[in-house]
Amino acid sequence: MLPYGRQSISEDDIQAVVDVLRGDWLTTGPAVAAFEARLGEISGGHRAVTATSGTAALHMAYAAAGISSGDTVISTPMTFVATTAMASVLGAKIVFADVEEDTALIDPDAVETLIDERTKVIAAVDYAGHPADYDRLTASAARVGALVLDDAAHSIGSSYRGRPVGDLADLTTFSFFPTKNLTTGEGGALVAKDPRIAQRAHEFHFIGLVRDADRFEITTEGPWHQEVHEFGFNYRLDDIACALGIAQLARLDAFKRRRAEITRRYDEALAQVDGVRTPIQRDDVDVIRHLYPVRILEGRRRQVFDRMRADGIGVQVNYMPVYWHPVYADAGYLRGMCPNAEMFYQEELSLPIHPELTDAQVDQVVDSLTRALR
Repeated sequence: MLPYGRQSISEDDIQAVVDVLRGDWLTTGPAVAAFEARLGEISGGHRAVTATSGTAALHMAYAAAGISSGDTVISTPMTFVATTAMASVLGAKIVFADVEEDTALIDPDAVETLIDERTKVIAAVDYAGHPADYDRLTASAARVGALVLDDAAHSIGSSYRGRPVGDLADLTTFSFFPTKNLTTGEGGALVAKDPRIAQRAHEFHFIGLVRDADRFEITTEGPWHQEVHEFGFNYRLDDIACALGIAQLARLDAFKRRRAEITRRYDEALAQVDGVRTPIQRDDVDVIRHLYPVRILEGRRRQVFDRMRADGIGVQVNYMPVYWHPVYADAGYLRGMCPNAEMFYQEELSLPIHPELTDAQVDQVVDSLTRALR
């Protein structure tokens, strides 16, 4: 089966991991610090805190932003459930804003109609690698004193109006799962513009430990002392994973170029094919295409999915609207509330795209799709 996404591991990547295994530090060591520093550099110079997954990074972000019971988070339904689940577990009410019909990104107009003084975070998702409209989202958030979160699981390496992902929102979270733009195996990271929020996230992911003597409430202990003021979790990413991440970051530009080549090949091959819509890219963004989501028209998505899978092409669907999940449906969320997102879901099909995909394999995918549409 030709997978829709997969990791690209080089000999340099392997050697980086081996070097850590032969060294003194397996965790909380220099590779973690170096990876976080490099992530910060490519994200506008802000502090980065690594995590065990993109989901953990989202949990850190909401906790550091002070999300708790009674707060409202506005988000998109066109995402993996973790985007909102990590706010829900902290007690927030999720308000879903519909997406733009053409991009499947959160619609700033929809956000503007939903935002009020209870809104604490607007959580956007850079679906398929395409950044959302952060200028408008930031303006809406500023009106009520809310923060903007960019779930950039798909978009590390993309930019919006000349600014890199990581510099577009108050909080940005990354995922380094094997199908993403770069991998640490499992892993993720949070980037925060406000150093105080970044420090809260760091302590939250480090079991809540405070090690700053100026903040100690117990002052009678020795140099070994550390204390917990608020509960946290062990979300630390280890040096083994971070060594792989450093090596992968060195290849990010190459990954981006190859994904762009594959995108152009798909765009050209599918431009005149009836029954399918190809993804768009707005002029003000530079995208690293994490997904290549086509839309299969006339209610034929399931048929095409089954035919292509039978043909050995590992197409995927990304994603069922979040509020369709039973955990949200049981809480009273109803189908029909975001019609653009629901229509997108009914038509969306992700074609294989990853740096290891050859031109011949891209052509194989196109041929399979064309046959499936006949």
